[in-house]
Amino acid sequence: MRCALEVPDGVRVCGACLLEPPPHDAARAAVDYVHPWDGLVARFKFQAALDLADVLAGRLLAAVEDDPAPDWLLPVPLSKERLRERGYNQAWELGRRVARILGCRTDPHLLLRLHDRPPQLALARERRAANVRHAFAIEPARRRELQRADVAVVDDVMTTGATAAEVSRVLLDAGAARVRWWVVARTPRPADA
Repeated sequence: MRCALEVPDGVRVCGACLLEPPPHDAARAAVDYVHPWDGLVARFKFQAALDLADVLAGRLLAAVEDDPAPDWLLPVPLSKERLRERGYNQAWELGRRVARILGCRTDPHLLLRLHDRPPQLALARERRAANVRHAFAIEPARRRELQRADVAVVDDVMTTGATAAEVSRVLLDAGAARVRWWVVARTPRPADA
């Protein structure tokens, strides 16, 4: 599955991904971003409920247990301003726990966010891709570490897939052989919500 949306049994790819395939190879979500998970993820992300990190990472691990461990597990980075404001990166809190159990390499400073932009949550669907365009890069001195690497990117929520598409392009341009997305929650299609 490329977008982490549920599809009927026997179907491997949703219609939207058939028409416009995302650049990453696969995406998995542990849960739908609906009650009670939406509230738990929001508390974890916005209210510093770091005690939920183990529970959410455990759900994520269960969702990807059949996937091979990646060479690298990278968290979606926050801008310096957002990290200073929040005090922690929720994707790193998840990623470091998952990487420790899987025994794969991880580093919160390999994938960089270059600019502080409005939060995706605050933007209409059609503005999200433009908001993240050119917002990410690989630490220049470390690009070689991604050559031919299998990379899994961890985040708390996938909504439109705009961040996933942009980060995937950056990783593939740096030489990654494969990019997968592992997210705790995926917002359902608008018609499903």
